[in-house]
Amino acid sequence: MPGPDLETPLLAEALRREGVAAEVAVWREPMDWGRAALVLLRTPWDYPDHLQEFLDWASRVAALTRLRNGPDVVRWNLHKGYLLELQSRGVPIVPTRLVRRGDAADVQVAAAARQFCASELVIKPAVGINAGGALRAETRGGIGPRANNALADHLSSLLGRGDALIQPFAASVLDAGELSLVFLGGEFSHAIRKIPRRGDYRVQDNHGGTAAPCAPGARELATARAALALAPGKTTYARVDMVYLDDEPVVMELELIEPELFLRFWEPAAAAFARAVKAELET
Repeated sequence: MPGPDLETPLLAEALRREGVAAEVAVWREPMDWGRAALVLLRTPWDYPDHLQEFLDWASRVAALTRLRNGPDVVRWNLHKGYLLELQSRGVPIVPTRLVRRGDAADVQVAAAARQFCASELVIKPAVGINAGGALRAETRGGIGPRANNALADHLSSLLGRGDALIQPFAASVLDAGELSLVFLGGEFSHAIRKIPRRGDYRVQDNHGGTAAPCAPGARELATARAALALAPGKTTYARVDMVYLDDEPVVMELELIEPELFLRFWEPAAAAFARAVKAELET
């Protein structure tokens, strides 16, 4: 990421206070991973650029020691097609159209505009982080065969490398922002509201977004827990990102690989995370 990693030092120190020896290592550099009792994914933020290498690495590490979150969770979560599985099992999500590599981009954009009755769409890669490769643009009435060229051209570019998603733009993000609920050791820890800078829709700090602690309501907690319950394995850490559609919370993403957990916004969080990791070591 363009900015520094503010969380890993907090967690490493909290682990040491719990009597757990912790070392920060880079996943792509030579390392005897088997000498660790547990390998905890935190900031492998370059994995979309080295996807097969990352998957092979995760499988190799999991064969040598415990990897958290585990390889089954990683493989399931890295492709955002999981959103359609959540939807099929009753979890409300931002409406999503999954477009496969090789599909006709203009046809898919036009079909999405009709499907969502949307004047604005967001197109993003199915594998990616930090809003990388995302484009928001108006459909300009493009619900017929001729869709917005900017959307179709962008989708075509993404489809040259992999699958992509088309979603209606959730306008609530401009004022209500995006809500992130953090779970540590399977238990709710804290929540953050992220607001984009004026003139943008991306909430990440390197795009100018800001974040502040908040208190989620019962609906938000229930939606987050329902989404997290469908993960294919145990999660030592998790973040559920939500926005609002017609004032109802819906899942934008379920972050189970390398999410920022905003530990610095909630003083007990680093210690709670360290205790969850220690509990893993003791089982």
